[in-house]
Amino acid sequence: MAKAAAISLKEFRVRYSTEDACREELFRLRFPDGFVCPVCGCREYYPIHGRNTFQCRACRHQTSVTAGTVMHRTRLPLTVWFWAIYLCATDKRGISAVQLSRTLGICYDSAWHLLDKIRTAMGQRDENYQLSGIVELDDGYIGGNSHNGKRGRGTDKPKIVVALSKSANGAALYARMKVVDNIQGKTLQQIVDQYFAPDTKVECDGYRSYLKLDDIQLEPKKYEVGDLHWLHKAISNLKTFLLGTYHGRCTKLQSYLDEFCFRFNRRMTGDQVFLRLVRAVATSCGVLS
Repeated sequence: MAKAAAISLKEFRVRYSTEDACREELFRLRFPDGFVCPVCGCREYYPIHGRNTFQCRACRHQTSVTAGTVMHRTRLPLTVWFWAIYLCATDKRGISAVQLSRTLGICYDSAWHLLDKIRTAMGQRDENYQLSGIVELDDGYIGGNSHNGKRGRGTDKPKIVVALSKSANGAALYARMKVVDNIQGKTLQQIVDQYFAPDTKVECDGYRSYLKLDDIQLEPKKYEVGDLHWLHKAISNLKTFLLGTYHGRCTKLQSYLDEFCFRFNRRMTGDQVFLRLVRAVATSCGVLS
């Protein structure tokens, strides 16, 4: 994949100030090697002016740069989409629907659905990536006070499983987070099968459910005070992110985990995050209706 270029706020305002400019960018990202009909694969087409669609010369199927993506049949201007993507990508704290609606001058419902669609694209972008090498694995619990008064693995708070790969020198590389119903061996094995490359070396705390996992090299580890534990730091940052930006009110928790991981996994790319997110949205899979 080509490296995404960095872009400043000034450049963004100039480059994506019109609907045509935004549409051209989506076309470039969706068809990097030239137009390809999604039905028959023909590369020849002609534009249908006034409808912002393209018609295949072979099968006459009509499509657009937003068809089949999370932007499918959107009624919002593409400039609003691009501004939402920019604001979501460039603030490491994220942006709430309330703040987005005020900034862009749109209603709360539109802002909420915009962010929900963008988070969907974030999750899809990373869903096929497999962790390898050395991976820290642990579970966490999200939310305020528990209803049953218990702490740790006995709490009734929403449960998540967190996996974080590290380099040979211990630097954090890539994170995956998943909402789960329980921390049983069967549930954890499904996560290992989906997220981990075969024979990955996994560091964990030795909880009995982890000891039953297959297809990995398990290494129970007792962390001492002062140890650099990237996974626990990631969980702490996640909780700060959810509480600080969304005040803990996350009706679709998995989508917020996807947003956090997307930004965390690209924390070293600086100003490239915006264009990486535009690419994720342009190549996402929405629900056709």
